[in-house]
Amino acid sequence: MALVTGASRGIGRSAALAFAAAGLDVAVNYSSSEQQAAKVVGEVEAAGARALAVRADVSDDAAVRAMVTAVEAAFGRLDVLVANAGITIDTVPTDLEGVTVDAWDRVFAVNVRGLFLTVRACVPLLRESQIASVVTTCSVAGLRPGPQPLPYAASKGAVANLTKTLAGALGPTIRVNGVAPGWMVGEWMEHQLGENYDRLMERRARMTPLKRVATPDDVAASMVSLALGHPFVTGEILVVDGGFLSVT
Repeated sequence: MALVTGASRGIGRSAALAFAAAGLDVAVNYSSSEQQAAKVVGEVEAAGARALAVRADVSDDAAVRAMVTAVEAAFGRLDVLVANAGITIDTVPTDLEGVTVDAWDRVFAVNVRGLFLTVRACVPLLRESQIASVVTTCSVAGLRPGPQPLPYAASKGAVANLTKTLAGALGPTIRVNGVAPGWMVGEWMEHQLGENYDRLMERRARMTPLKRVATPDDVAASMVSLALGHPFVTGEILVVDGGFLSVT
């Protein structure tokens, strides 16, 4: 079975449905979007898998440990952790004074500390699985400079490093890999780009070898592939951007 954090929308929702389609039961983690999480649970069940909604702020160690206890009680096992929960802020990278200390700390609390806390809590259950795998959600913003908010980009750089470091720490029983989506359709980029969304997404698609931008389903398919296939691959960050990063 798979635990997907931040699974009420976007990449997390697509990942939950993709793992259900692959035959795994799914625990749907959410922090505040209870109705959306319940909808995802229904979609997972419609795909033929068992599902459970579990509320937890991944930056809270006690809440994370309670979530993993609930997963164990409901399913008795854990094979895959998709550490996807993440947040950002609206401040442009040139506005250094616009980044408050509280905002910086909150982004790192969810994106970085949350990853560590979730992996740590899941390790005992994962070690009992014969196919144990962790998949993290990084970003191309964490691999090279770009127009993303400073704390978000820095936090995703930390996610990339943690992914590789954890692969060494948890092998040989648990594989750890990550995905790094590029520009992706959906509400996340709509919020970031505002009224320029359609124009800039069309421009990015033209500049991409595969002539479109990524979708949450593209990213989820890569997560399933890394988690359930590639048994001798660990410590890798798979860029999911249609080739854009490779040619620019």
